[in-house]
Amino acid sequence: MENNNLYALFDTKFTARGDQTAFELPSGKSYSFSEISAASGRFANFLTETGAKPGDRVAVQVHKTVEAVILYLACLRAGLVYLPLNTAYKSAEIEYFLTDASPSILVCDPKDEQPLSAIASEAGVDTILTLDKAGLGSLIEKAESYPEYFETVSRASDDLAAILYTSGTTGRSKGAMLTHNNLSSNAKTLVKGWAFEQKDVLLHALPIFHVHGLFVALHCAFLSGNKVIFLDKFDADTVIEQLPKASVFMGVPTFYTRLLDSEKLNKQSCKNMRLFTAGSAPLLEETFNDFTRKTGHVILERYGMSEAGMITSNPYAGDRIAGSVGFPLDNDVRVVGEDGKVVADGEIGILEIKGPNVFKGYWQMPEKTASEFRDDGYFITGDMIRKDDRGYYRIVGRSKDLIISGGYNVYPKEIESYLDEMPGILESAVVGRPHPDFGEAVVAFVITDGTERIVEADVVDFVKNKLANFKVPKQVFFLSELPRNTMGKVQKNELRNLAEGRS
Repeated sequence: MENNNLYALFDTKFTARGDQTAFELPSGKSYSFSEISAASGRFANFLTETGAKPGDRVAVQVHKTVEAVILYLACLRAGLVYLPLNTAYKSAEIEYFLTDASPSILVCDPKDEQPLSAIASEAGVDTILTLDKAGLGSLIEKAESYPEYFETVSRASDDLAAILYTSGTTGRSKGAMLTHNNLSSNAKTLVKGWAFEQKDVLLHALPIFHVHGLFVALHCAFLSGNKVIFLDKFDADTVIEQLPKASVFMGVPTFYTRLLDSEKLNKQSCKNMRLFTAGSAPLLEETFNDFTRKTGHVILERYGMSEAGMITSNPYAGDRIAGSVGFPLDNDVRVVGEDGKVVADGEIGILEIKGPNVFKGYWQMPEKTASEFRDDGYFITGDMIRKDDRGYYRIVGRSKDLIISGGYNVYPKEIESYLDEMPGILESAVVGRPHPDFGEAVVAFVITDGTERIVEADVVDFVKNKLANFKVPKQVFFLSELPRNTMGKVQKNELRNLAEGRS
């Protein structure tokens, strides 16, 4: 019986590449493919020794290190379900994920071990391990003595490989269940569509707790046997310094605006590059054009989501159009109107998709899963799309009340639920407004109840103590009442106009 474990695909390349460099750090430190394979074997042996069984979840909230990537590979090998968590999440957020997913193992930064221990214990987590930003911690210490050989656990194509939590419009996060086949099929499609070859070198500056940095970037590199220049975070000067050694770079729009701010970015620094991609948020046409003028390279925009990986892409060989997300990849797609019927080309509708990359459903949410899929198997993305006269798809809006700030998804309802708990606040509403660096900025509107004297800094600090920084409002407006329609629904379009100074 064929082993459909995603790691089995990577292992073929790892074995063939042997002692050649898999990861290179700016410091000069490097890891060979053999070393990556050996270390993931030790990790896998240790994780299974803790009692973790295939299908068990492993929650991970750690800094970006090669060791964190090795942990991910070890989870694949052992048939465990990898659950990456944004490093900006605070305890209140972590508590929900642990309670909902019931992981058997939590891996966190050493400084967070004590604060999270009570939460983890309450959620039934059996084992807490640590991994710091230097790649050290109890995980490393305990796994060190275990053997390097580990026989990759056999997995069926629809067995879970990972769960990615996406914030829900109702405030409750949803765990998108991704199978080994979801991930492998999308990786194969991208490697082919973006013309990856073994000689490519990926310059990696993305976080590794979501689909873009972990599944899109690294999976392409692993499947192609590429060397990865691995940066612990995005820094424009470091990226420009490393560009001459690379051939592929993947980023969010914020990366490109900051690169353009540097006088060091020019055609010479990009002379060895063959591909720049952008995603996770809309790329401004101005940024698209400025980058081409300054570097001679045309950014390839693509579109995806946690539930399906990459869905569409501008062509590798062909015109890349500013403001477009290109053509469908390995999906069947349709654009549907409010009446449930497919709209004509040029008209706006909701994108629905079906294909091997589309997720299995939401963790422990059968009713939500059922509501998001049509009877014929199409997944309702919630994104509003228009197909132009050349066949290119363009995202024109979101039916779900979503803000994308710096490439991260922010759902207003989650922030509103915390603001409404703040002493002195009667009611709140959160919207996004355009931001030149982050794409969109979070803006809050609050109605006070008169019992407390509240200023903008109080609101910002309250949210900052509860939620990740990218969810914290950049501006707070105080109103006497929220604009509503006859049905009592808050008119967020009016609030967006106020936020943008168009009232």
